[in-house]
Parts: sequence; C-alpha cells; structure tokens
Amino acid sequence: MPKQQYYGDGKIASEEINMAKTWFITGASKGFGRHWTEAALDRGDRVAAVARDVRTVDSLVESYGELVLPIELDVTDRAAGRAAVARAAEHFGRLDVVVNNAGYGHFGMVEELSEDDIRDQLETNVFGALWITQAALPILREQRSGHLIQVTSEGGVTAFPGIGAYHASKWALEGISQSLAQEVAAFGIKVTMVEPGPYGTDWLAVGARQSKPNPAYDGVREALSRSWDAGNLGDARATRNAILAVADAEDPPLRIFFGKSQLESMTQEYEARLATWKKWQAVSVEAFGPQDDL
Repeated sequence: MPKQQYYGDGKIASEEINMAKTWFITGASKGFGRHWTEAALDRGDRVAAVARDVRTVDSLVESYGELVLPIELDVTDRAAGRAAVARAAEHFGRLDVVVNNAGYGHFGMVEELSEDDIRDQLETNVFGALWITQAALPILREQRSGHLIQVTSEGGVTAFPGIGAYHASKWALEGISQSLAQEVAAFGIKVTMVEPGPYGTDWLAVGARQSKPNPAYDGVREALSRSWDAGNLGDARATRNAILAVADAEDPPLRIFFGKSQLESMTQEYEARLATWKKWQAVSVEAFGPQDDL
C-alpha cells in the first residue's frame, strides 16, 4: 500500500485513508501535546486535539482542516471525558492511539501541601488519565487493537525534593498502567509509559502550581535552585519523531525515557535499590515467619 502524503489544505493524497492513524491527544494546546499533534497531522494522521480552551487549537484546524477534531475538555470531568472519547471515535470511525498527556506539576515540600494541593494534583494527573483510559477501552477492545500512551515522567520512577505531590501522581499512573498492560494484552491493546526528563517547554512558567512556602524549608529550596541546570534541557520538538516511532512500533515498549541522561541516572538508582534489598534480605526472610524444613 502506498504511503500517504499530507498536503497543506488538509487533504490526504492517497485514497488509502485506512492507513492513517487516528489519535486522541489530551493537552494538545502546548508543550509535548502540541508537538505530537502536529507530528501526527504532518504525516496525514487524524487527531482529536483536546484542550481545556478549544480556542488554543484553532490554528491547527486552519492548517490541517478536517484532519483535526478540536475538543474542549477538562479531563477531571469524568462524564465529559467519556463523551469526548465517544465523539472522537464516532467522528473518525475508530481510535488507534490515545495519549494521556494533560497534566501539571505542583511544587511544594510534603509538609507544605494543603489538602486541595494534593487532591487537585491527583485529580488531573491520575484520575484525568484514568477517566480517558476507561472511556477508550471498550472501543479499543471492540476493535481488538489500539495503543494507550500514558505520559508519566522520569519522576514516575524516581523522586526529588519539592515535588512530592507530582511524584505521587506519576507513580500512581505508572502502577495503574503496568497493571492495565497485563489486563488488556489479550485484546490486542498496547500500553506505553513515556517518561520524559527535563525539556524546554512552558511546563514551569505556565503549567506549574505552588504551595504556600514554609520558611523552615528555605534552605532546601535554595539548594534545589542551585541544582537546576537550565541549560541542559531537551528540545521538545525533537520528541516528534520519537512519539511516532513509539506509536508505530509493532512491539512497543512498556516504558521509554525521552531524554539523554535518564538511563544512566536510573541505572545508578536501581543498582542502589538492589544493593539495599540484598543487604536486608535476611531481615526480609525472617519477617516471613517460621518455615518447615523441606
């Protein structure tokens, strides 16, 4: 079958429209979501571009025409999320790739977190992704195909001071997604967790929230600010080909880092974890209780 080519008027050159993937991408207005939406559209795929303010994706409709279905959605609204997914599937006829990208980072020491701080973080980053996932699963199961891409973070497998709420949300999403991958494999549904490191997006400037600072932690904050290396940020545009490679893979990874330094740092962390577990193995076994000799 010939490869499709996209023309700027929003039309697909080949009549083999079934080759095009249909995407549902939350947080499509900016950052990774915007780049990935454009990457899919540039090659002739179709995208339900989901944003809290639908006006932020108007320019996509102007550029790509009927390849784009703009949808306004607050992902924390479960009923609205279910309706949005159903609308996209009905409009395009199927769903191939569902990307749970919408989310934000909350900054605050654990002691500083208010109830609203932590609940709001989990509502968006965990429950928002869960509601979209649950809405998409019946459609993907009926198709016997589909790919769920959950955007977590390197912060979903490690943790740093000052963003405990964010880590809680991403670790939770990782756990749910690993279980999910095992539950849906028999239906032909694939699951991938994309774990970006630090990138030059507007995540800090626009998307982040912050707890009321406790002066007791000023020293910790100062040390953290010195540790940030603003000049060592990835180029978000460079993730465009990467997300397409993941989406197109016949056997996609359960987890993949986006960034250059995560593998080295995570290797060191997991080696340290293994060393600790081994060191304390005798205590672990003792905690099991008496065992009869075989």
